[in-house]
Amino acid sequence: MFAQQRPDMRSIAGLYQAVKVDTGVNSANPHRLVEMLFEEFLASCTRARGAIASGDVQEKGRAIGRAVRIVEEGLRAGLNLTAGGQLAHDLHELYRYVTLRLTHANLNRDDAAVAECIALVQPLHDAWRAIGPQVSADRPAH
Repeated sequence: MFAQQRPDMRSIAGLYQAVKVDTGVNSANPHRLVEMLFEEFLASCTRARGAIASGDVQEKGRAIGRAVRIVEEGLRAGLNLTAGGQLAHDLHELYRYVTLRLTHANLNRDDAAVAECIALVQPLHDAWRAIGPQVSADRPAH
């Protein structure tokens, strides 16, 4: 489902470095990089909701912009639509919808739209985290 080529993982790592996340990106395996994308997406959406509630237009735009970049340049761009089959296509469409809803939320200060995006992505994050130990166990020792 996710591209396994090194350039794709480097671009995800590059996204993290570009948005100044410095929590072990260089040493993270591909599974952990995706988990980090989910975590930062959820954190950005939470910041956006706080900014909407407090009327901080600048922080709202910054947080939503970050969340959109994570979805578009990380999660969606990292999908391998050829090898990933229907699941990859479904995720691609879900991420497209999330980007659309976040754009709507930014333009309309719509907290409910941000909450909807969190509700859509949180189960993916939870499932991804749950399979982490299995992925680690399946990796050959160096």
